Amino acid sequence: MSLSQAAILAPVPLVGRYLFFSITPVPEQEPAQALRDSLKRLVELADGTQVLVGLGSELVEALGAQVPGLHPFEAMSGHGVQVPSTPIALCCWLRGSDHGELFHLRRRLEKALAPALRLERLVEAFRHGQGPTGHGQDLTGYEDGTENPAGEAAQVAALVQEGAPGLVGSSFMALQQWLHDFDAFDAMATREQDNTIGRRRSDNEELDDAPPSAHVKRTAQEDFEPAAFVLRRSMPWAQGKQAGLMFVAFGKSFDAFEAQMRRMAGQEDGITDALFRISKPVNGAFFWCPPLREGRLDLRLLDL
Repeated sequence: MSLSQAAILAPVPLVGRYLFFSITPVPEQEPAQALRDSLKRLVELADGTQVLVGLGSELVEALGAQVPGLHPFEAMSGHGVQVPSTPIALCCWLRGSDHGELFHLRRRLEKALAPALRLERLVEAFRHGQGPTGHGQDLTGYEDGTENPAGEAAQVAALVQEGAPGLVGSSFMALQQWLHDFDAFDAMATREQDNTIGRRRSDNEELDDAPPSAHVKRTAQEDFEPAAFVLRRSMPWAQGKQAGLMFVAFGKSFDAFEAQMRRMAGQEDGITDALFRISKPVNGAFFWCPPLREGRLDLRLLDL
């Protein structure tokens, strides 16, 4: 039986919903105990497949616990770009194919986690199209996740392989909501759009002559030392007139994501990822996705 939450290795669903919860003081109740009670109720609802759970460092610290490798997302600035850090206590990624089912599931989760954890923000997402290698597409039409590791390599990249019981099988999730500027993207010629990504949208072929700022070149996982492999499970989002990509990357640690993000932001050589010309991250947070034990969340590292 796998120790990991199944959603990590599974393909992205047709419909997704990201729920972000913050800690709320409960009058006349010890804070850590109120949080423990909420998490015990969450364990009854989270199966790791339809509901993936990620805990932020704020929540772990509030419980008086430690998870090796978990720390807050670090903001980055300079070179004309901003990468914000917006920590949050808890993230639940709801997955399915029916909006109505996820609506009712959200209500059950919100009630179970109250009053110690309050729903702060909700983002609805979806799968869009299908690229040449079977992955979904970003709303710009480019395939997302082409370079994902597969099979055993995906497990090695995304899951903690060694450590204490309660840590093995877990994963570290980096999540950013990117807001696209479609007017800026539409104003580009096709060749300029392809050079921004580093691939031809028409057939997903990588461009050998793409500029150093091309997204594919900035994030080529094998070009880092050590190699920076992550497992992407991103989904497009849309709300009103705004839309973009919920970027999600799972790793055995945050090291690979942080190396890629530093290079994208120009922290290494002053060259920023061309993606910033048409999109920007509006938030960013790190989460620890605990493993499963007998089909339920294994929270023994939190003394639960």
